[in-house]
Amino acid sequence: MRTAPTILHLDMDAFFASAEQASKPSLRGKAVVVGGLGPRGVVSTCSYEARVFGVHSAMPMAQARRLAPNAAYLVPRFGLYRHISEQVMGLLRELSPLVEPLSLDEAFVDLEAGETAWDEGSALLAGRKLRDDIRAVTGLTGSVGLAACKMLAKIASEQAKPDGLVLIEPGTERALLAPMPVRILPGVGPATGDHLRRGGISTVGEIAEAGEDELVRLLGKSHGLALYAMALARDERPVVAERDTKSVSVEDTYDVDIHDRVRVRMEVQRLADRCVQRLRGARLSGRTIVLKVRRYDFSTLTRSETLRGPTDDTAVVREAAARLLEAVDTTGGVRLLGVGVTGLADYTQEDLFAQAQAQAQAEAAAEAQAGAAGESEVLGPESAEEVAAEPEPSAERQWRAGHDVRHAEFGHGWVQGSGLGRVTVRFETPDSLPGRVKTFRVDDPGLERAEPLPLVGPVRLPAALGEGEGVG
Repeated sequence: MRTAPTILHLDMDAFFASAEQASKPSLRGKAVVVGGLGPRGVVSTCSYEARVFGVHSAMPMAQARRLAPNAAYLVPRFGLYRHISEQVMGLLRELSPLVEPLSLDEAFVDLEAGETAWDEGSALLAGRKLRDDIRAVTGLTGSVGLAACKMLAKIASEQAKPDGLVLIEPGTERALLAPMPVRILPGVGPATGDHLRRGGISTVGEIAEAGEDELVRLLGKSHGLALYAMALARDERPVVAERDTKSVSVEDTYDVDIHDRVRVRMEVQRLADRCVQRLRGARLSGRTIVLKVRRYDFSTLTRSETLRGPTDDTAVVREAAARLLEAVDTTGGVRLLGVGVTGLADYTQEDLFAQAQAQAQAEAAAEAQAGAAGESEVLGPESAEEVAAEPEPSAERQWRAGHDVRHAEFGHGWVQGSGLGRVTVRFETPDSLPGRVKTFRVDDPGLERAEPLPLVGPVRLPAALGEGEGVG
């Protein structure tokens, strides 16, 4: 077990909300909540200003609105977040080849493997430089924890929040852990925590005092031994370099349960299209198609079908998803649908579409021979084309709060809200002063969707937003 604090844990501060504040000057220093805005939406991330009101991640959005009615409520812009995450992960890989991303905004780094740090002094220098580089490259802040193992490095980064750096000195680990609640340890969730509490154990120090035998009696050999070791500040888990993507999926939660079977089929086809787009964007293909259905009573069903070889063909994925849907009863209503692809590869099996067509034709022939009456519920090629030709959603529904737009006269801005045939836009850029607000018809020919602007770097402003217009 290493003794030098050369494991680094980075956690970006309120990542999604901070990115929104950095790109929208009018929201800096104000409560911002990012997540699904529908009746069943949940909070993805909120700014520290919103947390003062009791808002937190995974909270129902309706509850967040009651707690902080004056906050800015925005839908996520995952394209922007992924771009920033790639920049941050690039900085981490400059420190070491051993970088273990946990999410878009969180990762472990083995500084010793990169010969970046070997003792307390060099680890502190690496951590400080990383924080400075992240601010310079992205304009955002991250909290850094340094320790001799992953568990302690993560605890240190939590103590460092927001925008700080904490190093846990060797020899102080057990004293630091002792008063902390058992939930601080990896692998201790609500159920394990309750089980330990019923056994009279509520802090990490009490786990250490209980002893190895008692932990094994309470939790079983594997879990008990691992937990006891962590209570003694021993965590042998290595930093594991980034693993390959195991699956690609998309899903939607609906504000109102879907009861109409045709609508359910159309939604599955649309999700299959989005899944393939994401698959192709990652230059991958996959062998197993997965359908996820959450019904009106919150019961969740998954069905899968494995093909002869990997594919990224829209028609093949559509057909497989449609077949999987046939095995699911949606009579009572559907609240969530998802389509995914697993068994990923970096090549495709070119003849799968022909295989899918042949299989569909064989199934149709079998139905005809069996004297099946009525129209088949599986969407064939013609039905699929009709779904693909469905008209775009109305213009009003395209203007989502927080998303980027550009106006032919007023330049770059973002949607503050829309409804009743109108859309309200605030015109500002990441390096401007808070901008002015204007309202347009949703079908205004001068207004169009736009890509996010970089958070750091000069932005050339249009003449219409020059001096005297509220934007610097």
